[in-house]
Amino acid sequence: MEKKKETMRAVKFTLFSISAGIIETVSFTLLELLTDWPYWPCYLIALVLSVLWNFTLNRQFTFQSANNIPIAMLKVAAFYAVFTPVTTIGGNYLAETCGWNDFLVMALTMCTNFITEYLYDRFFVFGATLDTNERARREQEV
Repeated sequence: MEKKKETMRAVKFTLFSISAGIIETVSFTLLELLTDWPYWPCYLIALVLSVLWNFTLNRQFTFQSANNIPIAMLKVAAFYAVFTPVTTIGGNYLAETCGWNDFLVMALTMCTNFITEYLYDRFFVFGATLDTNERARREQEV
């Protein structure tokens, strides 16, 4: 039963991450096409939009956590306080200095984000509060 629950959790995280990836890709693409900004502001705006979307859905449906939202957001902000500068500076270097395709850099960054954020969310942000919200309690009653 526990293995099935964890598999479903990973599937949900993947699906919500895909939807966040779509939001990030569309917003990044629009900014790339409609502005003459360099890589980094386009990436940063798109990342913030996708993080807010992904956090909201995964907290409610994937991890089913009833934890304190501001504390959970601070933990996620701590992750992005490291991840964002590294990927913004590194991505900008690859795109602007090395001439890598902006969309390739963004795709590689999104893959790295997917793996590291799942582990971080699962074990640090929501680890102690998995399956504690009202939806999880109703599912456990059934």
